[in-house]
Amino acid sequence: MDTKAKDEKYMRMALDEARKALAMQEVPIGAVVVAGDRIVGRGHNLVETLADSTAHAEMQALTAAMSTLGGKYLTDCTIYVTVEPCAMCAGALAWSRVARVVYGAADPKRGYSTFSERLLHPRTELTAGVMEAECRELMEGFFASLR
Repeated sequence: MDTKAKDEKYMRMALDEARKALAMQEVPIGAVVVAGDRIVGRGHNLVETLADSTAHAEMQALTAAMSTLGGKYLTDCTIYVTVEPCAMCAGALAWSRVARVVYGAADPKRGYSTFSERLLHPRTELTAGVMEAECRELMEGFFASLR
């Protein structure tokens, strides 16, 4: 399977996680962590459910992946997330030394790149815009429903 097809496959799974968040009236962001061809962590926003401002999808997925793999470093892993990580999540991704970050929609208001591109680990590869339209539409639909 080529990289584009693999990225889309796992981004669809991240979108499934985002839809779980949406069903819980959470901001619909989802993430999956992949090691090789195996999902080792999944997560979706649980900020409202847990009354915890750090309960972002990426944080949930990273914690699950570290538990599954039995260590704090994810040097052979890729995280797929539907929206550009915030500065907090980018910091966690850097500390976990994740090999690759793949995200769908940019976040021009709170995405890590609005603060500094250097928040990710220097060795982390970045791929942006995978299934961007689907990821953006899910977010826009959610926020439109709040107005």
